[in-house]
Amino acid sequence: MPTFLLFPLLLLAFPLLELYILIQVGQVIGALPTIGLCILTAFLGTVLLRQQGLGTLRRARASLNRGEMPALELLEGMALAIGGVLLLVPGFLTDLAGLACLLPFTRRLLVGAVLKRTRVVSGSMRRRSANDSDGHRTIEGDFKRRDRD
Repeated sequence: MPTFLLFPLLLLAFPLLELYILIQVGQVIGALPTIGLCILTAFLGTVLLRQQGLGTLRRARASLNRGEMPALELLEGMALAIGGVLLLVPGFLTDLAGLACLLPFTRRLLVGAVLKRTRVVSGSMRRRSANDSDGHRTIEGDFKRRDRD
């Protein structure tokens, strides 16, 4: 299937699947408990987001104090933000995905998967800069000298 068709298909299928699951759960436990469960997951998600976000912020500050770039902490912060948004959206599938972004173990797995996919790009940049072993930068081009009289 072409990738340009995959996004609109997911955009249509995902909310329908969420709605189906909400209806099925509502039939089993009732409408009000289902709504309460959605509100409870949103509340617990915000508490967990605050706790995990503050921890990530502390680690990022510690990295900066050591003079290091807090790249891992920035990626974890992005995962936390995505997880927080997913937990605020009503539905059980989005809650599961949001929880995966908020829990430290699964968040690190997700960030590790992102890092594996981007390692090729950063590795090629390192190789290119390693070729300049003398530290000089060469700029190719033409020039014309004009003497002042």
